[in-house]
Amino acid sequence: MRFGEVYERFQLGRLSCLEAADILGMSERTFLRYRCRYEADGADGLEDRRVGRVSGRRAPADVAAWVIELYARRYFDFNVKHFHEKLVAEHGHGLSYAWTKRVLQDAGQVKPMRRRGPHRRKRERKPLPGMMLHQDGSQHYWVPDVQWDLIVTMDDATSEIYSAFFVEEEGTMSSFQALTEVIGRHGLFGALYADRGSHYWITKAAGKGVDRETPTQVRRALDQLGITLIPASAPEARGRSERMFGTLQGRLPQELRSAGITTMAAANRYLGEVFLPAHNRRFQVPATEPDTAFVAYIGPDLKEVLCIQEDRVVGRDNCVAYRRLSLQLPPDRHRHHHVKARVRVHEYPDGRLSVLRGPRCLARYQADGSLTGEVENAKTAA
Repeated sequence: MRFGEVYERFQLGRLSCLEAADILGMSERTFLRYRCRYEADGADGLEDRRVGRVSGRRAPADVAAWVIELYARRYFDFNVKHFHEKLVAEHGHGLSYAWTKRVLQDAGQVKPMRRRGPHRRKRERKPLPGMMLHQDGSQHYWVPDVQWDLIVTMDDATSEIYSAFFVEEEGTMSSFQALTEVIGRHGLFGALYADRGSHYWITKAAGKGVDRETPTQVRRALDQLGITLIPASAPEARGRSERMFGTLQGRLPQELRSAGITTMAAANRYLGEVFLPAHNRRFQVPATEPDTAFVAYIGPDLKEVLCIQEDRVVGRDNCVAYRRLSLQLPPDRHRHHHVKARVRVHEYPDGRLSVLRGPRCLARYQADGSLTGEVENAKTAA
């Protein structure tokens, strides 16, 4: 009716072609096409001829059925993005992620995501790799019916994961293990951004700030290495690592299940050899500046720094008491005994121990306190 009214005014010469097209909200070319259809078929010619017709570009129904069946049978616990990557890489699927998501949502296989919260400004990345690293742990059912802690150390500038492994429980030793891996491969870095866990910081009262005057073993080791430890006050403050764990929780358990892995040893091998290289290729971003802030480590044996260090006094029987163990010092050709001497016990991430006096190692022990027979006089960390 609207078109008929404008068309009649156009025919009477009261409107130009441009004015009529502008009133109807279309171009002159479109108005010309509609005029021809109106003159040939009347009002029926104005109907949208696409209504009720299947698009020629629509994917065949059997393709959609195949995608739905494959997801339900093999990839039922994958998120849509991860599933689409598998379709492209392993099944030769050429249709878009948006199409895949819509098909799965229409079939009830996945639920639409809820609306995002209020907009927050993302903190800018560091310009160079090695300026600041994130370290955190995530407890999750990485394999069915078993919870492990995943310890991840990631670069702020590139989101590259330098170290990741599973442990039974996050703590001081897992931090030392991760730091040993990162520094051994890449060198010293500038700062470590971590939560306020008790192995990083001491908090004397709930809701209060961290105690910067009383260092933990991890902070003591980082101070020795010249690395700054930065406490995160809330999950939002370490959003980059939180988002990274969200990605890992949405992909890693599914990959472990697909590979048939159920043990921690096998999971750690798969993580280092297969998953992490592919993950870094997919999610690593280039740094804003083409250089590195990593510095080669030159100093005492790294294992003598990244370990628990506690002072003790040697007893009258030339034994050192340490955590329900009695560490017997062997005879020393340089002195008759070490009774009442102040020594330092080092406990390493693998559970082994050593007793040092100053820079000199007096003895090394297995985790059960038995002597290893190794006595090293090499310079170590004081």
